Amino acid sequence: MDRDRGPRVRVPGQRAPEEPGAADSLRFTVLGPVRAWRGGEPLPSGSPQQRALLAALLLREGRTATAGELIDAFWGEDPPSQALATIRTYASRLRKILGQETLVSESGGYALRIGRGALDLTLAQDLVTEAEKARAAGDRVQARTLINKVLGLWDGEALASVPGPYAENQRTRLEEWRLSLTEARLDLDLEVGSHAEAVSELTALTAAHPLRERLRELLMVALYRSGRQAEALAVYADTRRLLSEELGVDPRPELAQLQQRILRADEELARPADEPAPAPAPLRPAQLPATVPDFTGRDSFVRDLGAQLATAEGSVMAVSALAGIGGVGKTTLAVHVAHQARPHFPDGQLYVDLQGAGARAAEPETVLGSFLRALGTAESAIPGTLDERAALYRSTLDGRRILVLLDNAHDAAQIRPLLPGTPGCAALVTSRVRMVDLAGAHLVDLDVMSPDEALQLFTRIVGPERVGAEREAALDVVAACGFLPLAIRIAASRLAARRTWTVSVLAAKLADERRRLDELQAGDLAVKATFELGYGQLEPGQARAFRLLGLADGPDISLAAAAALLNLDAHTAEDLLEALVDTSLLESAAAGRYRYHDLVRLYARACAERDEQDAEREAALSRLLDFYLATAAGVYALERPGDRLVDHLEPTEQAGLTFADRHPALDWLYTEAGNLLACVRQSHGPATLRRGVDLLWAALDLGESGANAKQYETVALALLEAARAGGDRRSEVRALVTLADVHHTSGRFDQAEQEAESVMLLAGADQDPLPVCWASNARGIMALYQSRHEDGERHFNRAIDNFRSVQDRPGEASALCNLSRIHLATGRTESAVALAEEGTAVYDSMGHALRSANGRYALGMALTQSGRFAEASDRLLEALDVFRASRQRLWEGMTLFRLAEVDLAAGNATDAAVKAEQALTALRGIGGEWRRGNILTVLGRSLVRIGQFGRAEVCWREALGIYDALGSQEAAEVRALLASTTSTP
Repeated sequence: MDRDRGPRVRVPGQRAPEEPGAADSLRFTVLGPVRAWRGGEPLPSGSPQQRALLAALLLREGRTATAGELIDAFWGEDPPSQALATIRTYASRLRKILGQETLVSESGGYALRIGRGALDLTLAQDLVTEAEKARAAGDRVQARTLINKVLGLWDGEALASVPGPYAENQRTRLEEWRLSLTEARLDLDLEVGSHAEAVSELTALTAAHPLRERLRELLMVALYRSGRQAEALAVYADTRRLLSEELGVDPRPELAQLQQRILRADEELARPADEPAPAPAPLRPAQLPATVPDFTGRDSFVRDLGAQLATAEGSVMAVSALAGIGGVGKTTLAVHVAHQARPHFPDGQLYVDLQGAGARAAEPETVLGSFLRALGTAESAIPGTLDERAALYRSTLDGRRILVLLDNAHDAAQIRPLLPGTPGCAALVTSRVRMVDLAGAHLVDLDVMSPDEALQLFTRIVGPERVGAEREAALDVVAACGFLPLAIRIAASRLAARRTWTVSVLAAKLADERRRLDELQAGDLAVKATFELGYGQLEPGQARAFRLLGLADGPDISLAAAAALLNLDAHTAEDLLEALVDTSLLESAAAGRYRYHDLVRLYARACAERDEQDAEREAALSRLLDFYLATAAGVYALERPGDRLVDHLEPTEQAGLTFADRHPALDWLYTEAGNLLACVRQSHGPATLRRGVDLLWAALDLGESGANAKQYETVALALLEAARAGGDRRSEVRALVTLADVHHTSGRFDQAEQEAESVMLLAGADQDPLPVCWASNARGIMALYQSRHEDGERHFNRAIDNFRSVQDRPGEASALCNLSRIHLATGRTESAVALAEEGTAVYDSMGHALRSANGRYALGMALTQSGRFAEASDRLLEALDVFRASRQRLWEGMTLFRLAEVDLAAGNATDAAVKAEQALTALRGIGGEWRRGNILTVLGRSLVRIGQFGRAEVCWREALGIYDALGSQEAAEVRALLASTTSTP
């Protein structure tokens, strides 16, 4: 019965089976249980022997199976005496289920007449063929997608529970095919740069198939590309030892060659294969802004810059830097030249506004992260430091021809990490300053337009008929604009929008400003004078909105926040903002969101300082602060029902947004993070400091999640300094609370302990009790981490009493769960479980989803130590779902770590290693080194259990280095582990 056939059982050249109408709606599966459906309804498949007959016929793909072949398939060399009658009985039953036209008798046997797409196996074969074609054509992404589809067709073991030697043979071959496909997909994962994600899966597979050298090879490559060279080499050592002990052989040559390449730190091995085939848009970026349709003049500059960029096709990287005053047209010229140069850069164009003219220029590491994502780098593969990102960026661009437009740069130091550094690429830089310290750059000083060019630009915008009738007045207009392109464009656009105005009217208005011409020719004042023209034509309400909106520091502003700042209803505010968009004084970044060009913002602020009273400017920012504080307090209340913090915040006069549930509330918080923290940073004056600190406290999720921790910490430090300078003890104490929280999150426990201690010393419980409650809890946590269990228990008991005194039940629950961990650490397992259950019950009774997850985290730890592994896993998985939904990366990673501990304690070492790897990935860049050391220790323990001793040793040595640097007590435990490994034969 074709026992030597592999999973592709179709014979080349074979006649396609007929597809009679009765079979059109039938579907069958063999990559799992053998099942049949007609339409959406499952059909009875009968006894195991009947399923065996169906499977044997399905795997023939329409060819006839003789009675002898079927008997051999069912019973092998020892069939029963009634074997033929039994086969006929099963065939008769199947025919009743499938139909006469589907199961046919011919040539002394049976055959199934079904369409090729009706069987999951043939569908899988066809998808594999497509994947092989895609890979041969260089389209690895498509090949990977197709193989993932194939693997998704499996539903457990193929031919599950089907008896007989033929089924067993085919089951083995299909499983081997499945594993080969998994290897192929993992190989593609590595080729497209998903090496970090592949490590955990390969760890599990090598544990399940320890003698399969191809899996070991893939794991070595994945670890090496993830920057874990020592672990990659340890995998080879483990493999060589295992093969020697089990089979008495050495690793195959390919594996030995891979080890040598890793020892040499082979750069080619360190990066994925190039992707020559057409790829998705992120791998071929086209980020240039649209060029203006009325681009005018600048012919010599266009030729010069175009020729310079064309040299990038030679042996050097071309860098051109345009310098000039604001509004002189640097960006317009650079974008126009870049579009003309696109044929020289077929691999794509990158663009970024570096915001160099603003108060806070873009950080190079942030820009590099954006560029790497646009170039197809997986999020998990982007390193954390500036130097590492710059190195990966240059490596990614190597061999590609890409143009990088760095617009609005602050200085040479900002852009150096962003330069490609490889032949074939080019960079075009615009800035207000000459980049004389940018080595090798082609410097271009851009001056104002010539009178003829200026008039051409004015005419293109206003229209030839109006300008032709008043040519002299038009020359007066462009002269009054100082021939500055931005000024001309704004003036002409305003005139074009006013059909009742003549050019002479506009010229007369500019003539009134001629006493400002000296300022018009001096730096930024030229831009200011140009904007004065547009500003002067605004209606009073529009002008007020323009002035006041410029006071806010955030990168943009939402309609709701703008309405609050302006003290208007949303509809009125939207009408004003859209009118400003029409005048080009404001940009609409997205529906309901607005932003200024940086120069326009400076001008708007100048107008506010000139035209608004101090009290009105302060009131506008105060309303914005109130809006953010009220909304953030509502988000906090949804996330933490019953938490008393919202009752101890400064009162607000401005209402905030409300949300139906926690998910849109969190969306708002993370979307507004930059604006909210910018508002806090501005709130350092005596009238706003307390509300600013309270807003920071209410938005502590931004610090705890890790997403905005650095900016959050910077703002908290600024407010702490302001509070101390102003002698505001209440604000000082609360700022210390936020700093203690963010330092705890980032693993800086000594700093967090100092700040929490300062809170205890400065805060009077009768005046501001909540910081004392939080500080007691925080000090207990630090003591727990530092193994000062007696101190920790004292702090937690005090925290419980303090929280109870202010009727803060969620705070009490937090302290109870934390106290549970002290009991756990001191061997009181039963009471630890009870305390965690008590705290979790409080959270659950209040509908406190996020903190209930914290309770389940503590309970899962206690249950693990008490040996109740299934319950521990259930509680931790419940917590993991909530942390992921709440975007709490720190707690997501730590919960994966605790699940690894459960699996390890329960004897599931492979699962433990996988979860430990996932924890390391989740905590990349956050959580601090101490937590990383803990995870590496557990990962090492798991690897030892699955026989990967060398890799385990690497993990423990890294953990030991972390603990020694921190002076942590855990170092002794890891030394003992390393000693035991060394002594293992």
